[in-house]
Amino acid sequence: MHRTVCDLNHAELAVLAREHLLAGHLIDRAGMPVVVSHGLEAMRSVAIDEWMGASPIYTKRMQRLLGFEGDTVEVALKGMQLDIGAPPEFMDFRFEVHDDHHGEFHLDHCGALMDVEPMGEDFVVAMCHDIEDPTFDATGWATNRRLRMRPVHRPPRVPADRHPHCSWTVEIDPDAPETPFPEPMLRLGRTVAANLPLPGPTDDLDDGAADYGGPLDPDLRLEDFASGTLRSIVEEVCLQGHLLAVSFGAAMRDRFGDEEAASALARQFTGVAGVASGRLAAAFGLGDRAADVATAFEIHPAFRPTSYVCWQVELDEKADSVLLELGDCPALDEPELASWITGLAEDRDRALSAIAGAVDPHWFAERAGRRRWKVLRGSEPQKELDEVTVTKFSTGARFRFGGS
Repeated sequence: MHRTVCDLNHAELAVLAREHLLAGHLIDRAGMPVVVSHGLEAMRSVAIDEWMGASPIYTKRMQRLLGFEGDTVEVALKGMQLDIGAPPEFMDFRFEVHDDHHGEFHLDHCGALMDVEPMGEDFVVAMCHDIEDPTFDATGWATNRRLRMRPVHRPPRVPADRHPHCSWTVEIDPDAPETPFPEPMLRLGRTVAANLPLPGPTDDLDDGAADYGGPLDPDLRLEDFASGTLRSIVEEVCLQGHLLAVSFGAAMRDRFGDEEAASALARQFTGVAGVASGRLAAAFGLGDRAADVATAFEIHPAFRPTSYVCWQVELDEKADSVLLELGDCPALDEPELASWITGLAEDRDRALSAIAGAVDPHWFAERAGRRRWKVLRGSEPQKELDEVTVTKFSTGARFRFGGS
């Protein structure tokens, strides 16, 4: 039989949460190659709107979920520890709180920098200056709209091997005017995803912390949380990914129209879906059987949270196949903005073959009806889809966590 999230033990849930955080980070890495064909300035502006739209919303949701709301620097830094923009180890943020209004952080390792440094200084400046300046602040505004993050030093690195990779101060000036919320955030705030009820933990709370109400832990590990809390974190992290993807699509639509945005979302979905599936297969020791493919579709972040996406996976062992169905669900009710799931419902479904083929290249998906697909095993291995290959330029595709 195949496995579901409900079948995972405490240690496996922590592994899954780490993988989902990294998969969320790779969403941007799958989308930017689509945008860069329009030029560096387009890539820069789309990325700014994408992150400014999503990060203040999902940051506040995670604070509420884990019980550490407030308006202090400590609250802001705790939120960054559970953000797809800062997946642990790959983005090795080191945080320090001085008082309610002052703190700092640096990155001992920045996987995102490792991705762009080989592309040249223009791309480094675009990410580490043009994009991070407004988007770091936007993340902080979920906590306090008087919060500012400012660089002490940052790339381009001089000397070329400088460590830490960057260093920032975090300050709140109580006398400063409140910064208005950015328009991309206000628009995204009207979506079904942004207003989805929080999946608070209700059971399995005896093997770790139920929330993050205590002081900031600079060495926070997902294993520190209880199993029930980890399941809630998994669901919320996956919603972060949907919000980021919807925000990306909106930024593309603003600049290039509906059709280009829908195409970009489908290509982004395919690229990150395949890379995430391959990582999950490695992390959970999946093989080449139909049950392994079904497990990948069950635990994949694209089809969670279950309160947002109605995703049914059925293993047909007799036929050596997997049946997939997208049911009526809130993800199909977004009134204004396109998403991966609305695209999937419109048969933009290459991502399904990307997921299956990343478990074992003999597997592929074909349509079997309206919002239904069958995953089959072919006699010959399928060629890796181009969108997956392009996404693998990120070092995140090959990154291995210290505990794995």
